[in-house]
Amino acid sequence: MLGKPIRLDRILNKSDGKTVILPLDHGAGMGPIDGLIDLKEIVNAAAEGGADAVVGHLGLALHGHRKSGKDVGLLLQFSVSTEFNPNGADEKVSVNTVQTALKMGADGVSIHVNFGSESEPEQLRTFGKISTYCLEWGMPLLVMAYPRGPKITNPNDVELVKKVARISAELGADIIKVPYTGDAKSFEQVVRGALGVPVVIAGGAKGDDLAALQMVEGSVKAGGSGVAMGRNAFQHKDPTNFIRATAAVVHQGYSAEKAVKEFLR
Repeated sequence: MLGKPIRLDRILNKSDGKTVILPLDHGAGMGPIDGLIDLKEIVNAAAEGGADAVVGHLGLALHGHRKSGKDVGLLLQFSVSTEFNPNGADEKVSVNTVQTALKMGADGVSIHVNFGSESEPEQLRTFGKISTYCLEWGMPLLVMAYPRGPKITNPNDVELVKKVARISAELGADIIKVPYTGDAKSFEQVVRGALGVPVVIAGGAKGDDLAALQMVEGSVKAGGSGVAMGRNAFQHKDPTNFIRATAAVVHQGYSAEKAVKEFLR
């Protein structure tokens, strides 16, 4: 098991056990969207801004990661769906292996599970297999756990979010990414129920800087371990400074207001 804590130290900041992760896996499902045209450029921006790790598919490892500039942790994403799928983009399948992640020099692997989707049984079966391989090979596992499906009306409902977080912990996740529940008091329930596994929030859709950072601030106050910030970061007009602001909230205890004032104005 020695390999897993060593690799986790490249994802979770050693000083506080928290992390700022930049998901850059959108291109595999959505194509060359704004902000992800040049992966090398955004990885360098992430590293310069103080991100702890980035997440992406093989394309990131092969064409964008660790080519120049500062180093940053790498998690290889396994799950994918595309906009072409007639059954909907929530039907995720796994397209990689832990052994390939090791060959690519990844520090961890990532899977996406939509709890409540029609393909949930297959996604859970895949989760179990990958979790077992991660134990065998000492590879950290990030699980992006979302309540999503035909019966899910509010994916931010604390009762749903704390359940998917707990299930993920029970099945072997080393880091759990979930939607934010809206306030620190409710999110504390999610963190408490996750068996001590670090819980980070999803950054959500592109929006206002202050609102995004207030969400991060609330989650950290609730005992959360940081954020996986995607579009709000890589589609920002100044990704490096937005990531700096995010890292200041997560690692330095800045308020959202102070971070915006210092880095984004």
